[in-house]
This record gives sequence, C-alpha cells and structure tokens, in this order.
Amino acid sequence: MIDLFNYQRRKSTEIHIGAIDMGGENPIRIQSMTTTDTNDTEACVEQAERIIKAGGELVRLTTQGTKEAENLKNINASLRAKGYLTPLVADVHFNPKVADVAARYAEKVRVNPGNYVDPARKFIKLEYTDEEYALELQKIEDRFVPFLNICKENHTAIRIGVNHGSLSDRIRNRYGDTPEGIVESCMEFLRICKQQDFKDVVISIKSSNTVVMVRSVRLLVDTMEKEDMHYPLHLGVTEAGEGEDGRIKSAVGIGALLADGIGDTIRVSLSEEPEAEVPVARHLVDYIGRKAGQTMIPGEAAPYFDWLHPVRRKTHAVDIIGGEQVPVVIASRSADKEQKCAVVVSNADTRPDYLYTGQALPQELQKQQKYIIDFDAYAHLASEGNIENLKGRVFPIFPYNATPFISQVQADAKFLVLPFGAPSEEYIACLKAHPEVVVVCMSNHQNRLGEQRALVHELSVNGLTNPVVFCQMYRHSEKEKSDFQLEAAADMGALMIDGLTDGIWLMNDGDIPAETVDETAFGILQAARLRTSKTEYISCPGCGRTLYDLRETIAKIREATKGMKGLKIGIMGCIVNGPGEMADADYGYVGAGPNRVSLYRKQVCIERNIPQEVAVEHLLALIKNDRK
Repeated sequence: MIDLFNYQRRKSTEIHIGAIDMGGENPIRIQSMTTTDTNDTEACVEQAERIIKAGGELVRLTTQGTKEAENLKNINASLRAKGYLTPLVADVHFNPKVADVAARYAEKVRVNPGNYVDPARKFIKLEYTDEEYALELQKIEDRFVPFLNICKENHTAIRIGVNHGSLSDRIRNRYGDTPEGIVESCMEFLRICKQQDFKDVVISIKSSNTVVMVRSVRLLVDTMEKEDMHYPLHLGVTEAGEGEDGRIKSAVGIGALLADGIGDTIRVSLSEEPEAEVPVARHLVDYIGRKAGQTMIPGEAAPYFDWLHPVRRKTHAVDIIGGEQVPVVIASRSADKEQKCAVVVSNADTRPDYLYTGQALPQELQKQQKYIIDFDAYAHLASEGNIENLKGRVFPIFPYNATPFISQVQADAKFLVLPFGAPSEEYIACLKAHPEVVVVCMSNHQNRLGEQRALVHELSVNGLTNPVVFCQMYRHSEKEKSDFQLEAAADMGALMIDGLTDGIWLMNDGDIPAETVDETAFGILQAARLRTSKTEYISCPGCGRTLYDLRETIAKIREATKGMKGLKIGIMGCIVNGPGEMADADYGYVGAGPNRVSLYRKQVCIERNIPQEVAVEHLLALIKNDRK
C-alpha cells in the first residue's frame, strides 16, 4: 500500500528489454518516439541517434503495417552497426499480425488493448450478455497467446499500452468511460500474460486528462496488487501539447505518480522534436528522486480520504477561498521606490486573486485587486484608522509563531502560515475559534509533498474545515524557467488530484519575471482541471502515422484561437486516439490521410477529408458559427 507521507518506490518485478533491465531496483528509464516514416531507414536511424544522444534509453517507432514492421530489422541493424545497444520498441495499433512481425525485429512491442482484437471503436451502444462477453475475451486469448509465444522465442518484451482515447466500444459499454473501464481493459491482457507465465511485461495507462490518468494508474496499482501482479509501469500524459503548457501538464500527471513512488519508465509526449522530450523527462525523474532517503514524516491519514477515489476536501468559504469556489492564486510583489506594485498581465484571467506585498501596501491600489500584508503592518493601519475603507480588499498574514495575535486583529479573512510539526494544540484551538483563517501550508522538507499532505490530513483528523493554500518556494534564474515550471507542477500534482487544494502560491527567489510565475500557477491549476484561464490545446507529439505538418498546424490554430477562453481543441495526427482522446475537447482536428483532415465537434465528425490547406479555416468557421 502507498505511504501517503513517506517516499519509497513501488516494488515491481524486474523485466528484460534487450540490453537493459527495467523495474526492480533499476533506475527509472527515459524514452521517446520517432516522428519519421518507419520505412525510411536513414531518417529513423538519424532521429534515433538524436534521442539516444539526448539521454533516451528506449526508442519507439510506429509500425502501422507489416512493411514498417519488417523494416525494423534494417533500422535495428544500422543502429547496432553504429555501436548503439538502445532497445527499439514497435508501436502497433489495429493489426495484430503486425505485432507478430515486429516481435522478431524489435526488443519490445507495444500493443493497445483497445484495438488489438476489438474492432475500431465507433462510440455505439452495444449490449453484451455475460456469455457473449466471455466469447469476446476468448477471442483475445486465442489471438494474444500466439503473439506471446513469438515474443518468448525471440526474447521480446511487450508493453500493454492502454489509451483513454482508444477504449473499445465493448469496454465502454460494460464499464463506461471510467478509470475502472480503463483498468479492466489492461487487466484482460495481463491475466493472460500471468496465465502464460510471460514476465517481460510493462504497462501504461495514458490520457490527455491528468486526473483520469493519475486515478486510473492508482487503481491499476491497487488492482494488480490484489491479483499478485507487480509489473513495472510506464508513465505519460498523452497529447500533452507543446511548450510550457505541455511541460506543465506532463509534470502534473507524471509528477503526481512519481512522487508516490509509482513508475519505472516515463515518456513526456510533446508536440516538438522527440529529443526535446528527453531532458524534460530526465529533470522530472531526478527532481522527484531527491525525496529518497527522507527524514520520516509521522503523518496520520484522515478517515475520509480515499487515495483511489479522491474527492475535494470539505472546507468552508473564507472570502473567495474554499467551499465550492475554484482554487485561488496568490502572488508576491515588492513595491518599488514610489511604493507602486504593478501587476502586468496580458490576460485578465491570469491576474492573481491576492497580492502579498509584505510590510506595506502600494500607494495606489489597483481596482478589483485583493492584497495581503504582514499582520503587524495591518494592525498599524488599523490603529491609525486607515483600514476601515479597505475591508474586503486587504487582509493580514501571520507566521505560525504569531498565532496568539490572531484574536487581537479584526479582519474578515486572515492567513496563517503553518508548517507540519508546528505545535498542534495551539494552532488547532486557534483554527477552531477562528473560522475566518485560511491556512498557508509551507514546507522545507526533502519530501514537501509528504509534509504538506500530513498537515492537511492533521487538520481533517481534528475536524477542521479551514481552506488551505499551498505555498511552494523555489530558487531559479530566468534561464532555468523550465525547471521551475516542472518542479512546481510536479510538487502540486498529487495535492491537486487528492482534492486538497484551495489555492496555490508560488514563490521564486530569482530573476524569473513575476508574470511568468503567475502564469505558471494558473497553468498548473488548468492542467489539473481545477480552474480554466485560457484555451487548452490537446495535441499529440506526432509520429510516422502523421500525414500533415503537425507543428505548423498547431501554431496556426493556437494563433487563431488564443483569445477563446475555456475552449479545448484537440489537434491529432491520426485516428488512433483522435476522437477518443478528444472526449472532453470541444473541437477536434484529426489527420485522415495524406494532407487530408477531418473535423469533429466533441466525438462527432462534422466534415471529412478536407484538404489541409483549408482545414484550419474550416475549423475556425465551425467554432465561430457555434459561438453565435
């Protein structure tokens, strides 16, 4: 069972993939996937080399047909001739015969349970009797066992790779579009592997929705444990996108699981060059790995908390924080010589809800902006009669050793900075007497997640429903902006998925612009589906199946729709995950053939096989017409 408060890696079985081992005591492996045509040996070898030189330990290639699968032999031979032993992974969809061929030439083969034997989903309603359902399972076994035998003969490992976007109609009709259905799709194949004593198996469950991805993997870990299975796990947020958004979204989902010790290999899927994914994955693994060997945290889990089915912690509202309200963003600002404290934002939706300005307020308060100042500065303003006209706009913050002063200061909302381990008798009594207090949870522990979880659970154990804002502190220069964003997103991942987050306050001691810190906070909340502040792009990284210029198209769509707040737009290279992964997207742009595109509203195809040159214009027309 997962220890909520103390980091330790999940115990998994060791498997063999060509020249490397995975799981067990082995390090977490980093991988990426080529975007080249698998029939083009030279291009694939060149791109694989770039991935390997960047630090990739496995290289995956799409094998949509037998021809591509057979060419893996040439690609493999070329890489070995250059002295590279990095295992190759064949990515197979829709055609199990391709998997049979690929197993002879790749060190690992990924198969997708959603389309390995089940037909391509049509999102139709089908009713199965228990007998009919059992017959379908027998079809899977009859087809899957011969493949496993080929893998045994060739010492080929496999990945059972479930994608939320490609669940079969059979699974969706029996279990719904749920984590339970996602897990069962995987377990059907794993039970056959166990029955056949096939051990070189790694599993992945991916989704573009970080909440679905994390909850499904947690449920899979629990389900496997109950059935005495301990296979290693591959982590990834599929269709994460590109740039800062893609990195933040990946770090929220992957970080939430890594922080709980789950994961034996990861891939960060970005709509960029594949080698760009590797340093992002490496930083995530190294950062979370620092939790190892931590000082023990004596946390006690709240009785209401269910790690497998988390719900938002029950809190009462204080000002605009807690209750049913979306999580807030607090930001720090220092006043300049003229006591001005500007908030520069390009988007009003990423304006912090509260600004902390230390010992003094700026001379000019911005309209609709709330402020937090140190409690003694607040008391001084009150003593001079200067606080009455600022009610509802300015609030005091107390360090935990100033808890006795809380009752002496009058304010509609107050903030109390609390670390886990502060004298609980004192602060528990204070919070019970002062429901107007918002807890600001900070930690300097090696495992800050463990301590921050422990404090919130301690509040709940004692019946306290005060809202909690998590304050995360970093020290990065502007050139380390990506590291800052990855670390902040990873630290907040599990806290948000657990339902503990009423607000986020990011601090950075460095020259990263304050506006970037603000945007990162809002981006993290959006990545966890807690608060929407801008358009979300669910875009795949592309692969050899992509038959149009994916990155150019993404840039064009982003530019044309960047002002459309709240929209989710899926941009997919092909139909493997297209309509399914866009389940909660408003619109989809999906590759249908060479330079041809189909447009979707939700999961319904609106226009088919549009020439790529006009497809973006057709998408914009569809959106604008709907918005009328």
